[in-house]
Amino acid sequence: MKRTTRGRRRRPFLILAAIAAVTAPLIGCSAPAPASTLGTGAAVGPVPNGDLQKFYAQKLEWGPCAGFAPSIDDKATFAESKYDCTYLQVPLDYAQPNGKTAQIAVLRQKASAPNQKIGSLLVNPGGPGASGTESVTSVSKVAGDGPLAQRFDLVGFDPRGVGASKPAIHCFTPAERDADRADDEADNTPEGVAKLEQKAKDYDAKCEQRSGRDLLANVGTRDVVRDMDVLRSALGDAKLTYLGYSYGTRLGYSYAEAYPQNVRAMVLDGALDPDQNLIDRSVAQSAGFQQAFDAFAKSCASQPACPLGQDPAAATENFKKLVLPLIKNPFPQPDGRKLSYSDAMTGIIQALYSQQLWQPLQLGLQELADRRLLTDRPTGLIMLLADLYQGRQADGSYQYTLDAFTAIGCVDDKPVTDPAVTLEADKRARAAAPFRDDGRGPQPARDPCAFWPVPNTSEPHLPTAKGLPPVVVVSGTGDPATPYQAGVNLAKALSARLLTVEGNQHTVALQGASPCVDDAVTKYFTDLTLPPDTARCAVSAG
Repeated sequence: MKRTTRGRRRRPFLILAAIAAVTAPLIGCSAPAPASTLGTGAAVGPVPNGDLQKFYAQKLEWGPCAGFAPSIDDKATFAESKYDCTYLQVPLDYAQPNGKTAQIAVLRQKASAPNQKIGSLLVNPGGPGASGTESVTSVSKVAGDGPLAQRFDLVGFDPRGVGASKPAIHCFTPAERDADRADDEADNTPEGVAKLEQKAKDYDAKCEQRSGRDLLANVGTRDVVRDMDVLRSALGDAKLTYLGYSYGTRLGYSYAEAYPQNVRAMVLDGALDPDQNLIDRSVAQSAGFQQAFDAFAKSCASQPACPLGQDPAAATENFKKLVLPLIKNPFPQPDGRKLSYSDAMTGIIQALYSQQLWQPLQLGLQELADRRLLTDRPTGLIMLLADLYQGRQADGSYQYTLDAFTAIGCVDDKPVTDPAVTLEADKRARAAAPFRDDGRGPQPARDPCAFWPVPNTSEPHLPTAKGLPPVVVVSGTGDPATPYQAGVNLAKALSARLLTVEGNQHTVALQGASPCVDDAVTKYFTDLTLPPDTARCAVSAG
């Protein structure tokens, strides 16, 4: 069974910018990274006794961010003088605070009205494996010089093992990732299943060899929430103000469960259902993407050039006529690569995260229908969307977001080790999302987590956070990756205020997609004013 699709990639406007500037040159150079000093600052708020005190009391030394950019596309933004960066030191293993340390990359935009400053607003984009330093720069653009930018230091961090944090999770080389994407083999014979599972075991071995067993054992949510509390203190905040998207909601509610007394305000947008097991989550997500595909098909059908035709009821079958031939005949791209069926579905899923990406998706499907449209383009739009999801950059290198996604997911959930359970889960997922059914039958091959070299450190459960102040959960009715009911369930578990958003988009807050949501979230963060009970907003059209 495949792991569930990552809860969050890049914001839609960042993807659109990348599509417009796919050949952007590399610029900028790295500066020496600033280093924090353990035990020389002032610990703030509740601080544990013993050897962890020095981490809570560390003094952060801030400097330029050029060397922290997680991708080529981010270099110009990270070079802007309004941002500064540092590394937070934390124990690699909290059970051994005097042992090895990890360096957590942190980016900050200082409050523009320091005399009115409330504190820091900590942002995490989810994934798991996505860069929080990258994410906070996009939140900064939406915030402008409004109340949030005036009254908060906007702070993003790359969780341990992710992005610019050190050590980083690293499994595949760029060439190995390219080869893996091009290999679209799916053989359900015993020999074929054994071959697929051996590939999973080989991948695990590379992860252990290149990342280190001690890192893999300590990259889960359990450890990141402890890093967040160290960061809270090092930033000088007695209490945490936090915005978490998608998997970042798991970080949020797990922090709330561990440190309810340390929370000032928390917005959890695009929630993971805290009590849902991996299989049920995967099936619910498949249904969510089918809902998003159907909405896209209906919108496309209203346009004369829709490659899926003018009858939404026939869209799934017409879609399969375009993509299933890629299984045996991958689509040649202008850059010499070939678009496999697997890559095509990855790019299409990327576009279904937000209705703002429906136009590039429609154009990409038109390219499949008529390859002459690829003339004068460095790569096709669906391949480009797949590259963005996979973290492939213009020079052929990769961000290691997918490696981090796997490593974190494997310790955050109990692995599925029974092939019969894997087979049944794949049957359910195919039934929930017919547009994703490749016609080759359900697959019993187990994924890398079934053979992962270290045990899981967390399992889904309903959080208990006695004493937690009122928090806000934002959930979209058409969210494909984290369906609406998950937000309802999380809000109930935390006794939180639920803000419902009408629209086909995965996460909304502070993305410029809904002024209604942005206003509600801003008022809550600045004044602790909750949205009205049963409040509803909508995603803006276009």
